[in-house]
Amino acid sequence: MARPHEDTRPSHKQIAAELRALILSGDMAPDTKVPSVRDLITKYGVVNQTIQRALKLLKDEQLLIGKAGAGVYVRGTTQQVIDPASYMPPAPEGAAYSWITEAAKRDQQGSTRLLDVTEVEPPAQVAEALGIAEGETAVMRYRLMQLNSDPAELVRSYYPADIARGTALAHKRRIKGGSPTLLAEMGYPPKDAVDRVSTRIPTPEEVRLLELPEDAPVLRTFRIVTTDERQPIEVSVMVKAGHLYELQYRLPMQ
Repeated sequence: MARPHEDTRPSHKQIAAELRALILSGDMAPDTKVPSVRDLITKYGVVNQTIQRALKLLKDEQLLIGKAGAGVYVRGTTQQVIDPASYMPPAPEGAAYSWITEAAKRDQQGSTRLLDVTEVEPPAQVAEALGIAEGETAVMRYRLMQLNSDPAELVRSYYPADIARGTALAHKRRIKGGSPTLLAEMGYPPKDAVDRVSTRIPTPEEVRLLELPEDAPVLRTFRIVTTDERQPIEVSVMVKAGHLYELQYRLPMQ
């Protein structure tokens, strides 16, 4: 008979996990006052320092905020809901990139930092999705997406070299309207996309660029975009803070 699995995390991380679950489920609503330290000590049977460490974790994750003389409260905004489908279509003529327009709908300012554009041998998973052989290359565009100047998402997008080489996709500058618009203009209109979503522990680079707090996981989306006859034209690997975002998908029933 299998032995029961025990939670061996330190007490402050277990307490933070319980409070985090209540916040993200809405059972502790935005602007709700968190029980006092004394009440939490009584509930969990721990010392003051343990509760303080648990609350600090959640403050670092931007889930709680301390108000001088008033206590600790759930922040007014916790997780943001992102609808990936709204970012897929090419932008209308003259319109800004969808990251910017979708942010504006949420009263936020969206921006991007282009970190790198280069031709590389892509990771094995990307090469398989693009249908390119071992040793062949793809053009990679590496971007940091920002909301209100805060880091939100790291995106590496890969394009078959025979499509991207010599085009604006291969130049280290922003693309007006974004890559879906450019691909459509090049004769490769995006028709379909498949997302694979997973969670994992962040790399040191992701912690640094996304300014992640201790122990925060990341959401990883692996997206394959195809055009007519299911020809893969773009593969993107998107990484965002798992405690700050939810992905919303609409699934047609017919």
